Amino acid sequence: MKPKLFIFAKSPRMGLAKTRLAQGVGKVAAWRTKRRLDAFTCRVARSTGWETLLAVAPEKDLDARFPGAWPSDLRRVGQGQGDLGQRMARALVAFGRVPVCIIGSDLPDLKRADLVQAFYALKRADVVLGPATDGGYWLIGMAPRAARRAYLAPVRWSSPHTLADTLACLPATWRIAFLRELEDVDDVASLKRSTQR
Repeated sequence: MKPKLFIFAKSPRMGLAKTRLAQGVGKVAAWRTKRRLDAFTCRVARSTGWETLLAVAPEKDLDARFPGAWPSDLRRVGQGQGDLGQRMARALVAFGRVPVCIIGSDLPDLKRADLVQAFYALKRADVVLGPATDGGYWLIGMAPRAARRAYLAPVRWSSPHTLADTLACLPATWRIAFLRELEDVDDVASLKRSTQR
């Protein structure tokens, strides 16, 4: 069985995702950015070395067609209910017989090599994390021995404390590997920085 890579993505419907970005650039521009980032992430994340799955929220859009954003041949699963930690833990546990990594869909600097490095790190580490510039992380991955016990609470999600809180949740005996730091696109400032690189 191949390792699993989940792309956690909100539906690319106008007004549903990238609301902070929309406050600065408008709904249409934020929607276009979201669709472009989703398509980019899906392209980069495909590999013969792992199975890529699109974890969709809300689940009513699980079977919706979004040409140009979500490839129709990419397997989709629902994220389910709960906060982000509960939804990620559910994915980690459900597929925890193999290494599992989770990323978002708003990483303009993501490279396939980052994902290869994450799965390689899980050969020795229990957990791999890709720190984000805002204090969160752009990737979390767990080896099978760790994923069976995935528990990500209490974590202050979407805050400068997300990475530190997550590290505090992990058992002290677990081996943790870190990837390079990346910036996700959440607002006008991060969008501008991404276009300047």
